[in-house]
Amino acid sequence: MVNEVDPSADALWESVGTTVSSAGTEEHQPRTEAEWLEVRRHAIVLTEATNLLVMPGRKVAAPGKKLEDEGVLGIYTAAEAQAAIDGKHEVFVAFAHALHDAAEKMLTAIDAKNPQGMLTAGEAIDEACESCHMTFWYPNQVLPKFPQATTRAAPGE
Repeated sequence: MVNEVDPSADALWESVGTTVSSAGTEEHQPRTEAEWLEVRRHAIVLTEATNLLVMPGRKVAAPGKKLEDEGVLGIYTAAEAQAAIDGKHEVFVAFAHALHDAAEKMLTAIDAKNPQGMLTAGEAIDEACESCHMTFWYPNQVLPKFPQATTRAAPGE
């Protein structure tokens, strides 16, 4: 995850988007052949990494190793995540297949040089990742409470 899935997904998400500021609107997308080849490389790495996730005997972490955010409230330890995956392995495999399918859609959009298709595929990648994480990594996450809405009187009331 740390060396292939996360950096590849991040690079794909960051490769397309819109920034609106006081200076105007800026569209981010690959424009040169080299930029298209670079995002394509990330899509291939992400697609192939999903095959590694479902290899028999694959473990969350090497023996004695911790996850980088282990100890954060609501996040599983490596052993807890492994137990969850082992207990619902077919669900984990389904999430990995969903990520594979989303990454293939990204590759298709890249090959078509279709930034909107990349945005759509990026959403599918995010959904596959987040669904798996909420099941096998941080199912007990503690979300901050939003401030309570207050009612204000309209001016002159």
